[in-house]
Amino acid sequence: MSKHAVRGGDITGLLARFAQLRTRHRRAPVGTFALVVIQEAGLDGFWIHRILEAEGIESHVVDAASIATSRRRRRAKTDKIDGEALVRALLAYKRGEPRVCAMVRIPSVKEEDHRRIGRERKLLVGERTCLVIRIKGLLFAEGITAYEPLRRDRRHRLEELRTGDGRALPEHLKGQIRRELDRLELVIAQIKEVQAERDALLAIEVAETPAATLLDRVCRHPLRGRAVPALR
Repeated sequence: MSKHAVRGGDITGLLARFAQLRTRHRRAPVGTFALVVIQEAGLDGFWIHRILEAEGIESHVVDAASIATSRRRRRAKTDKIDGEALVRALLAYKRGEPRVCAMVRIPSVKEEDHRRIGRERKLLVGERTCLVIRIKGLLFAEGITAYEPLRRDRRHRLEELRTGDGRALPEHLKGQIRRELDRLELVIAQIKEVQAERDALLAIEVAETPAATLLDRVCRHPLRGRAVPALR
C-alpha cells in the first residue's frame, strides 16, 4: 500500500492528492476507477465526510471498535497499522462480507446540532458534581460534614458553619468556598438554560411526530355511545 501524509485539516491538500490519483489512473490502460474513502468516527466529526460527498467521492465512516482484532496477545498500535486495517475492512465491506465492521449512520447537520444539547448538559452536570465534591472536601478537612452546597440557603449556612473544634471558618477558606459557590451557581444557571432549550426542542419534535398527531385526533374526537372492551 502506498502512503501519503496530509496535514490535519488541510482539505485542499487532500482533494489535490485525490486529483493526482485520478489523473494517474486515467492514463492507465485498464480504465478508470472510483474513489472510495474510509475514516474512523471520532472527534473530527463529519465535516470531512460531507466535503468528500459534495465532491462526488464515496465516503464511509466506520466505528473503529467494530473492526475485529486479534486478542491473543498485546498488539502494536500505530497510524500505519490502523490505516492498513481500515483499508482491509473497507475491501471486505465492499465485497459484501457480513459482520466485517459497522458503518456509522451520518446524521444531518440539524440532527448533529440537536445532539449538542444533551452532551452539553452531561458536561455541565459533571462539572456541578466536581464542584460539590470540592466544596465538601474543603469543609471535611475542618471537621464539617453537614453542608449541602446545592441547597438554596448555601451562602447563609456558610456564614453559620463552625469547625469540628468549635472555631469559625478561616477567612481565606471561606473566601475560597465563596468563589467555588460562584462557579457552582453559574453552572446551575447554565444547566437550567440548557434544560429549557432541550424541553422546547422535545416539545417541537413530539408535536411533529405522527403518533402525537394521531393521539391529538383521538383526544379531540372521543368515542361516544360505543362499548370499549376492557383489558383483562
